[in-house]
Amino acid sequence: MFTLVVQLEVRPGRREEFLAGISANAEASVRDEPGCLRFDVSAVEGDEHRFLLYELYADAAAFAAHKASPHFAQWRTVAEQVLVGQVNTPGQLLVTHTTEESA
Repeated sequence: MFTLVVQLEVRPGRREEFLAGISANAEASVRDEPGCLRFDVSAVEGDEHRFLLYELYADAAAFAAHKASPHFAQWRTVAEQVLVGQVNTPGQLLVTHTTEESA
C-alpha cells in the first residue's frame, strides 16, 4: 500500500479556512476514490499553525488518481491561499495494527 505523510504550515489567521478546505478534500477522497483507504488530519500539539496528514492508498496508481480528482484541484486552490509550506513524504505501508474503534 502507498502511504503519504504531509507536514503543513498554515498562514496566521487562515486556520479555519485551511480546516474547511482539507476536511472537504479528505471526506471526498475517502468517499469518492475506491483506492483511498484512509485520510487523517492531525493538529501538532502546541502549534495551531502546523498539521500532519496521513493518507493511505491501495497503490501508487490510486494516489495518482487522487491527484487528478476535482476535489484535489479545489483543495490546491485553497492551499495556495492558506499554506506557508508543505513537505510530502511518500512511503509504503509495512506493518499496521488497528482496533475497530474510530476517533
